Amino acid sequence: MDLALRDKVALVAASSRGLGYAIAHELAAEGAAIVMCARGEGRLKEAARAIAAATGARVVPIAADVARPDDISNLVGAALGAFGRVDVLVTNSGGPPPGTFESTPPEAWKKAVDVVLTSAVELIRAVLPGMKQRRFGRILNVTSITVKQPVENLILSNALRAAVTGMARTLASETAPFGITVNNLLPGYTRTERLSELAESSAGRTGGAPADFYKRLESEIPARRLGEPRELAALAAFLASERAGYVTGQSIAVDGGWIRGLF
Repeated sequence: MDLALRDKVALVAASSRGLGYAIAHELAAEGAAIVMCARGEGRLKEAARAIAAATGARVVPIAADVARPDDISNLVGAALGAFGRVDVLVTNSGGPPPGTFESTPPEAWKKAVDVVLTSAVELIRAVLPGMKQRRFGRILNVTSITVKQPVENLILSNALRAAVTGMARTLASETAPFGITVNNLLPGYTRTERLSELAESSAGRTGGAPADFYKRLESEIPARRLGEPRELAALAAFLASERAGYVTGQSIAVDGGWIRGLF
């Protein structure tokens, strides 16, 4: 299937590792030019070189912290300077720390709002005028299965991923007349460093081992295995394509059947 991404420019946030890296790699493999960002410049440049070497795509790495509005402004400015436009935006960020309501202090809430919600809002705000002018755009937000089925000990993620979802669904209706789609990717339990962190946190709370955490997860997933980052990336590539032009306002899980709800 030709996804017609060969002449498109994609900006993928938090893309030096994990799901962001997998999405950037998949879009590059489909022929898109890529702007990557992450806080750690060394790791980011290494990731960009790896993608460029594997795909032949033009890849521009820009060090940026998406929790800082000034960094977002510089990031989008650099993307526009390099390519003149952003056709596909993938908002993404590191997950907020685990915890219960009572164990989560006020400062953690404020930081999580900046990292998860405000970063998505400001990234979209920066690229939306150009998308509307060109009457084409694809906005993808990497959220979580927690927006449909909250996970215990993840109070911040449960709350703020849902906030991104509400924003995105409203925006989808506002931007559809301009040929812009807005969709959310809901990764389930996937083999990333984030999942390793959750495994360590669980082991600390329960006194068990990280292996026990993985074993329990796999028993709860109908597919009986963890997801791979490339499986989420494949959905991202389709939703970024022209073929997905009639798909908007959706939150689509890639979770091996973990979510038990009908919607």
